[in-house]
Amino acid sequence: MKNLIVLLLLSPFCLLAQSTETALEGAWGSSFAAADGGENTLSMIVQDGYFAMTAYGDTSGQFIATLGGSYTVTPDTFFVTYEFDSSTPENVGRTVAMPYTVTGSLLVFNGDKAWQRVDDGAGELAGAWEITGRRENGEMRRRPVTGPRRTMKILSGSRFQWIAYNTETAEFMGTGGGTYSADDGQYIERIGFFSRNPERVGKQLSFDYKIRNNEWHHMGVSSDDKPLYETWGRRPKNESK
Repeated sequence: MKNLIVLLLLSPFCLLAQSTETALEGAWGSSFAAADGGENTLSMIVQDGYFAMTAYGDTSGQFIATLGGSYTVTPDTFFVTYEFDSSTPENVGRTVAMPYTVTGSLLVFNGDKAWQRVDDGAGELAGAWEITGRRENGEMRRRPVTGPRRTMKILSGSRFQWIAYNTETAEFMGTGGGTYSADDGQYIERIGFFSRNPERVGKQLSFDYKIRNNEWHHMGVSSDDKPLYETWGRRPKNESK
């Protein structure tokens, strides 16, 4: 598997003409050759100063690798700081500056691999979230959002990904993602990849949700068929330079 940072550095994004602040926001898709001659999928979500990039099997959904963290952007440079990298953990904490140019509908990072825009990042749940609480044995237990151990969930307008990781030890603990819809209090996930159990790929999960006191309340049955009630708070939005 190629290092995902290399794929990111050498890849252009298809864009609409937008401001520097929002030009990268949304979901993007691309692909690269698999060892068996087929194709693997690349998926990226860029939202509210955070991003996640993942590689997985195009048809199998077999997880390959993921990386991500925070970013800022200027009119000509995309600065990323890695909070997790499943394939190269020594990159955690590293900041990379990636010059880019926009020509018509293309944003180019020194390469020729195209990323196709999937959505523009619009939606009630679009953004980067961090888990703040979970019901266990009938009791809601709050989780601090400070400290190195984190569970982030990042959503564009149509795609989602959650990632569990530790910024201090650079440990990657798991991820899953795919597509979602949210309408009239119902949130539906369709799993496209899952690092812990690829047999869950293709499964659809339905939850009730509501936003209360700036928290996302997420209620239903988990992918392992257990009752689930979680709360999530938005991560502070990073400001572009």
